[in-house]
Amino acid sequence: MEYILQPWPWFVSGPIIALIMFSLLYFGRTFGMSSNLRTMCSIGGAGKLVPFFKFDWKSQRWNLVVVFGAIIGGFIAHNFLSNPINIDLSQNTLADLKTLGFNNIGQSLLPPELFSWDAVFSTKGLLILVVGGFLVGFGTRYAGGCTSGHAITGLSSLQLPSLIAVVGFFIGGLIMIHFIYPILF
Repeated sequence: MEYILQPWPWFVSGPIIALIMFSLLYFGRTFGMSSNLRTMCSIGGAGKLVPFFKFDWKSQRWNLVVVFGAIIGGFIAHNFLSNPINIDLSQNTLADLKTLGFNNIGQSLLPPELFSWDAVFSTKGLLILVVGGFLVGFGTRYAGGCTSGHAITGLSSLQLPSLIAVVGFFIGGLIMIHFIYPILF
């Protein structure tokens, strides 16, 4: 049981991911989470209002298993496989987080200053969710896929647009955490 609670080394998880990707490529499938949103909207009838959602969603049913697997796997991991120890952070990180207003640093992966219901339902929280959700959704469609789709499927099939997108994701993340995040919080 201890083996499953610890992070897996690259020589175990890497070949598993490679095997899954080889199987998907062999069967002509691509992995990505954002395409499931289009499928779920089509199932809900959005194709009657917007032509983008008018497609054969039944051919994408297999990919919905990934969504349900992620939900079930996340539930199992959180409730049965979580290691309840404090997170060991460097002194510089602790000092930076304290200046940003975080308390009880390292005791939770989801700090209540960001993830409590009070934070979510505040004006600032709702604004961040709406604007952030729009930007992520727009960016996903504009980039032709999400981070998992480009980084896992696109890079494994040697697609140049996916390499450009992944580099853009990292640059955007660096800009966000170093420049925009301190302004917001």
